[in-house]
Amino acid sequence: MDDGLVAGWDNGKRKWMYPLIRKGIFYKWRSIISYFYLVVFFAGPFIRIKGQPLLLLNVLERQFVIFGQVFWPQDIFLFMLASLVFLVCVVVFTIAFGRIFCGWICPQTIFMEMVFRKIEIWIEGDAKKRKKLDAGTWTNEKLLKKGSKHLIFIVLSFLIANTFLAYIIGSDSLIKIMVEPIQLHLVGFIAIWVFTAVFYLVYSQVRELVCTLICPYGRLQGVLLDQNTLVVAYNDVRGEPRGKLDRHAQGPSTKGDCVDCGLCIDVCPTGIDIRKGTQLECINCTACIDVCDEVMDKIHKPRNLIGFYSENMIHKQEKPTFNLRMKGYTAVITILTVALGIFIFSRSDMDITIMRSAGMLYQEQPGGYISNIYNMEVINKTNKSQDIVLQPIDPSIKIQYIQAPGRIGSGESAKAVFFIMIPRKQITTTKTDVGLQLIRNHQVVQKVSTSFVGPIN
Repeated sequence: MDDGLVAGWDNGKRKWMYPLIRKGIFYKWRSIISYFYLVVFFAGPFIRIKGQPLLLLNVLERQFVIFGQVFWPQDIFLFMLASLVFLVCVVVFTIAFGRIFCGWICPQTIFMEMVFRKIEIWIEGDAKKRKKLDAGTWTNEKLLKKGSKHLIFIVLSFLIANTFLAYIIGSDSLIKIMVEPIQLHLVGFIAIWVFTAVFYLVYSQVRELVCTLICPYGRLQGVLLDQNTLVVAYNDVRGEPRGKLDRHAQGPSTKGDCVDCGLCIDVCPTGIDIRKGTQLECINCTACIDVCDEVMDKIHKPRNLIGFYSENMIHKQEKPTFNLRMKGYTAVITILTVALGIFIFSRSDMDITIMRSAGMLYQEQPGGYISNIYNMEVINKTNKSQDIVLQPIDPSIKIQYIQAPGRIGSGESAKAVFFIMIPRKQITTTKTDVGLQLIRNHQVVQKVSTSFVGPIN
């Protein structure tokens, strides 16, 4: 193959990829992971954990649900911390294993190679047949095959778009768009078809350009990889000088194990030649490993001419090591993850803020009570409306509302103004700590304390 195919371009023009499929051990494992991912992806919006969806990223209503845990804008610091953990994980993972995420877990690769590509092969045939079909004139056979393929692509894109939208607005809202009149959900209906068009264009036209040109991760890895990073690599020490296999040669061969068959290029979904070294277009999909192992088996040579290697493993015969930089990043990940877990599992469904009115002195009340006036704000972080009650922990202390909080809607806040009244005989200092508890459904959900100003007996 010519060098123009390496980056998918030929003299500045897009060159279409026709990768071969070879079902080796890595391909089988990728298939298993992909099928698991696809099941979780399409079932995710309909899975419930304690009545909450598995995952909901409702940017429009600023509501987020992750593994059944509801988060609101008030929890933005948790998202910032989680994003930081994710970014550090990406850095560490890339330092250790290169761009393997792209070839094994990335949704773009999974849908392209394990869904759309397989449908294309099923309808149009292997790489040679597909290339011949595209180069040929428009016949009834070509029209039928192309029409069938693109019709299935549109249907699949429509299903993906609906599922994707369900992660944003929720499965219940999606079902309403599907069953109720279009005019009631015009924005949602348009969004579905916009997403459908985007996914269709990505998987039918843009394809590997998402990985090689659009996604910034490929360029990011260039500054993260080092000589100890495990990547899909060609062992040039063993493979060079490459040359065709000569079964009739007498005496020891001066050639390397690479027979220059070019199959490693033919199977690559981005069209690179792995023998030219690590390249940003490589997504570590391991297709070249599978096909090269197949060739090595046929010529009775050891496998792993192409395999997971670091530069030092190939040229210095060093074993992969967990170096100081990776240890440092791992320590940071551990600390951030523990902190994130503590914040998530210690967070309350209700946030309460109580402040004594500034500049207000105590008041004497009938019955021998001294009162202070307070302002309160309560935020309901659940997905249901809640009736809450504020009670003093000490039963001798009373609360008298000027403005009660009432019923608080899902994700909403309510304000209240009230007096805290303490018997005068219990006040021994100018400032007294008062313990309060927020009660919902006869259960204490949060305890707070505030200061109370009063006269000294």
